[in-house]
Amino acid sequence: MLPSKIDVIEVSARDGLQNEKTLISTADKVQLIRRSVAAGARRIEAVSFVNPQRVPQMADAAEVMATLRSEDDLRGQGVSLIGLVLNQRGFDRALEAGVDEVNFVVVASETFNQRNQGVSIAQTLEQIAQTALIAKAEGLTFGVTIGAAFGCPFEGEVDEAQISRLAAAAFAMGVSEIALADTIGVGDPIAVERRIGLAKAASPGVRIRCHFHNTRNTGLANAYAAVRAGAMALDTSIGGIGGCPFAPAATGNIPTEDTVYMLERMGIATGYDLPALIETADWLGEVLGGKALPGMLGKAGVFPAAA
Repeated sequence: MLPSKIDVIEVSARDGLQNEKTLISTADKVQLIRRSVAAGARRIEAVSFVNPQRVPQMADAAEVMATLRSEDDLRGQGVSLIGLVLNQRGFDRALEAGVDEVNFVVVASETFNQRNQGVSIAQTLEQIAQTALIAKAEGLTFGVTIGAAFGCPFEGEVDEAQISRLAAAAFAMGVSEIALADTIGVGDPIAVERRIGLAKAASPGVRIRCHFHNTRNTGLANAYAAVRAGAMALDTSIGGIGGCPFAPAATGNIPTEDTVYMLERMGIATGYDLPALIETADWLGEVLGGKALPGMLGKAGVFPAAA
């Protein structure tokens, strides 16, 4: 059974831009978020609160949020802005900036968690437990992403049992959503089905979200498998830009426009306007120096053409 609708979470302003070497202006980041809203996005991972020396593209996260909060009534439009964090300091900054949701990352492999966050998995889980309580008191939606859930660039295969352990830990902390992230794009549809099943069993009633990178061209197949397996939200990036700065050879996310086209053709509502997405992808390519973006729909167009 397929769902009648699904959340497609726009992440181009965060995961999309963070791997771009050319620094993008605050004004263009704000414009990207506004264009995403106009195209139908209602949950947007807008910023991350990370060390600006390690991810210079996100150094202006507070300024992006301040501009949106001062100039746009996004909440009145039903739009939720998500801030990604890696530690307590990042959470404090996100809270101060006025995000609607916090997405806290723990990586499934010890080596990658140490390289990404500078602490052990156990220490990250302690920070998640502390910040989850604060988020609840502040009325913030709080989710956890399990990074490198399908494979690690440093340790190789990730044991399925680790997904169960981390999902169970997040469930015990009262999170509202658990995301499985294929950070380096090594997943396959069967692995997606199995790991979603394990996460659901370990966290009954919690929404499952998936984040796929298209490094090995399996992203859309994995998204389809995720929908079939009961995921309620998919992360996508306009134009297919993105990648983890700390994952060797990691390339872009699955393109929003391609994913929406697939889902809508399957009869699953997303709330997006495809022509507006294609137009935004074209605009984003120009902002990024006139580069050709990975998304295919902008090249081939919708079908039938009248759509």
